[in-house]
Amino acid sequence: MKFLCIACDEPMKLEESTPPAEGAGFTATFRCPRCGQGVAMLTNPWETEVVGSLGVKLANGRESRCPMGTMIAASRQPGALAEGLTWTAGALARLDRIPEMVRPMAREGIERYAQGRGHSVVDETLLEEARAQLGS
Repeated sequence: MKFLCIACDEPMKLEESTPPAEGAGFTATFRCPRCGQGVAMLTNPWETEVVGSLGVKLANGRESRCPMGTMIAASRQPGALAEGLTWTAGALARLDRIPEMVRPMAREGIERYAQGRGHSVVDETLLEEARAQLGS
């Protein structure tokens, strides 16, 4: 997921986020680095739990209480490289430009895409191919 500036077609940069309180939503503001246009995102408590359940640490790093998330988290180790895959420095640099709150999900999707097509190296060419195929 990306927030793009409509005027500049530039990815927005995270400006500020409010840590989610127990049973509350999450808020974040993003700003275009080129023109300064801003946008805010507000999630409800359920959406915050779903994102947290996928292994994404939200602002204060609290653990998710979502039952589905417990099953997902138990089925994989966060931050671990997919077995048999190597990331090039250029591909990792592009991955770092993805907003932090969705980066683990993006990485997992890219690794599944690469493995499904028999690739052992994730490079910038593969990222472009995945982007074109997945429509992101």
